[in-house]
Amino acid sequence: MTQESAPRVVETIKPYDAEGDKKPQIAGMFDNIAKRYDLLNRILSMGIDKTWRKRVVKMMRPHEPKHILDVATGTADLALDLAKQLKPDHVRGLDISPKMLEFGREKVKKADLDPIITLEVGDSENMPYEDNTFDAVTVSFGVRNFQNLNAGLSEMYRVLRPGGQLIVLEFSEPTGFPLKQLFHFYFKYILPTIGRITSKDKRAYTYLYESVQAFPSGQKFADVLSSLDFKSVTCTPFTIGICSAYSAYKPS
Repeated sequence: MTQESAPRVVETIKPYDAEGDKKPQIAGMFDNIAKRYDLLNRILSMGIDKTWRKRVVKMMRPHEPKHILDVATGTADLALDLAKQLKPDHVRGLDISPKMLEFGREKVKKADLDPIITLEVGDSENMPYEDNTFDAVTVSFGVRNFQNLNAGLSEMYRVLRPGGQLIVLEFSEPTGFPLKQLFHFYFKYILPTIGRITSKDKRAYTYLYESVQAFPSGQKFADVLSSLDFKSVTCTPFTIGICSAYSAYKPS
């Protein structure tokens, strides 16, 4: 199914200006919080994000991908884990925020992985790569920020080689009482308060809660992937459903 004929998923949540274009707002927001992004991630997730990334790597290990694309790579946490643990020939990290990539490059250099990891500024909905280029494509906590979700997913499909694996790691929400209520309270009140004090950006972590609420998680997102011709789509909840890993394949 083509992007045009796929079910339309409209993402209206924007960080700052409801009437403005989403892409520059996302780039500006992440530029604003880049300096403290890693610290805030560790604090706000209580370090669990490291475990989530390890589980993503484990899901990819049987396929031994040699050429990997990490979309919305940010400060390259997942790209670094992929390079260290899967030993691929090359990992490319793409992100719309130049400042996030600056900090990512520092981490890559410190890890002596410059020959393996390349980080570059780019638009996930219009990638500068040839068709059928990568053995695997990953995106962690980035698809919520796409201006056009179908367009971004279609681009990932395009650049995957036939038989290649897509893994999307994204926030979801627990369904049972009282975990669902605690999740909402933390994301709506605690997390934005800590984020505002630490990052000095009043909207960034309020936007996080709003974008998580608007995202079609679980079976809804799995259905979006299937509608775009991905096959063998699975959804695996992590940590009582706080986030989920979606695995899908481009047909051979």
